[in-house]
Amino acid sequence: MNGDPAFADRVRDHGLEWVTLAAAYHSTRAATPLHPGRQLVDAHSAALYRPVRDVWRRLRPIGASWLPEPDPFGQAADHLRRKGLKVSAWIVLTHNSRLGRAHPDISVVNCFGERYPYALCPAQEAVRDYAATLAAEALHEVEVDAVSLEACGQLGLVHLSHHEKTDDAWTPLAQRLLSICCCAACRSAWSVRGLDATEVVAGLRAAVRGGTDIPAETAEVVLAARHQAADQLRAAVLQLVREKQPTAEVTLHGHPDPWATGASPGLTPTAAEDVAAVLVPCWPVAPGSHDLVERAAEFGTVDAYLTVLPPAGADAVVAHGQRLVAAGAQRLSLYHLGLAAAWRQPLFTQLVAALSGGLS
Repeated sequence: MNGDPAFADRVRDHGLEWVTLAAAYHSTRAATPLHPGRQLVDAHSAALYRPVRDVWRRLRPIGASWLPEPDPFGQAADHLRRKGLKVSAWIVLTHNSRLGRAHPDISVVNCFGERYPYALCPAQEAVRDYAATLAAEALHEVEVDAVSLEACGQLGLVHLSHHEKTDDAWTPLAQRLLSICCCAACRSAWSVRGLDATEVVAGLRAAVRGGTDIPAETAEVVLAARHQAADQLRAAVLQLVREKQPTAEVTLHGHPDPWATGASPGLTPTAAEDVAAVLVPCWPVAPGSHDLVERAAEFGTVDAYLTVLPPAGADAVVAHGQRLVAAGAQRLSLYHLGLAAAWRQPLFTQLVAALSGGLS
């Protein structure tokens, strides 16, 4: 957005009032087709898009060295708010490959001992401290209207890596089992709850190989331990968010499936009570996304997250959004104004025109 003087006008021309800006984000190679000065942003690492101050303990982020501004988020947020738009700070918490590789002991590890360096495990105290500090530093001395928390929980097996070659390798059950973290902190949490951690790991390996599930009693304890860690992470993050921005409403990326991992981890029983809305992934290619909205609505206010980008068909996006509203979505978050090419930009206007009457 920085360096594009027409961006704010495009937002208003589409009938939009809010912009969600990355304040702390994972690595990406992103197109910027409408930017007057560039066509790509190659963010080679997760980064804090604010000045990196000397407040960190063991885990420390890097700044966005690939951008010329010393405070990219702060500059963009200030510009948009002066233009009369509202700004939500987009903060990605436990998704950081650089830190996972530098500190492998705090990353998620599966039952075969294979680590997922992109995934920082919330059961680790150092990760919870890092996530809370990251949120606080993202909001330090900058005015925002809202906060959007992504990856506020555990990431799992599925992840888009360089030259990914894992498509169709595992059943949904195997993906769930291979997304169960077996790091030292998680094993300790199982032991406190009465499980033999060594037996759990062996059982997980056998279940993956045999295509079977683990015993229901074991699964219940494992999930309860994961949810406890997620609750502790969220509580630590929200405490500092509200100290920095007491009037900003908070949206939580989440999923109604309690076993879900990733950018939108499974909602715990109390998660939705702590925030203004839950952002649910509703890409058109996601099977059952309307059902996800209905299930998430049982927790609280639903913000449906949909894209106008491929693989979404341009002729189906508006109808898809209408079905999400009919399923109970009270808000829509549209992805992604900065990435969309010129011929897809009219979809934002069409969505706003078609859906504004059905949204609160």
